[in-house]
Amino acid sequence: QVQLVESGGGLVQPGGSLRLSCAASRSIFSFSVMGWYRQAPGKQRELVASITSGGTSGGNLNYADSVKGRFTISRDNAKNTVYLQMNSLTLDDTAVYYCRGTFRNNGFWGQGTQVTVSS
Repeated sequence: QVQLVESGGGLVQPGGSLRLSCAASRSIFSFSVMGWYRQAPGKQRELVASITSGGTSGGNLNYADSVKGRFTISRDNAKNTVYLQMNSLTLDDTAVYYCRGTFRNNGFWGQGTQVTVSS
């Protein structure tokens, strides 16, 4: 059974920071890709950042243009957790953030965590 559980969302002021966590029920090495997506009200879900398995040497990173230089995806292999460090948050970053993992060519989603940027 594959489960992904997000945490770390909340309310933050513009310019602030949050770190999201995605805890997997199995080794994150077993996922070929892990990523963070977000969905704002009335908008389609979009990819924010992703990281490939890449073994112990790390993986390939990919970011949406809108978050480059502000967000960082990383992982802790020992904790089976992927993180999304979000800095310099803006109102446009308000959304539900979802973790997604690709395991044996199947995609699995977490339940999402709300991030609200507001003054």
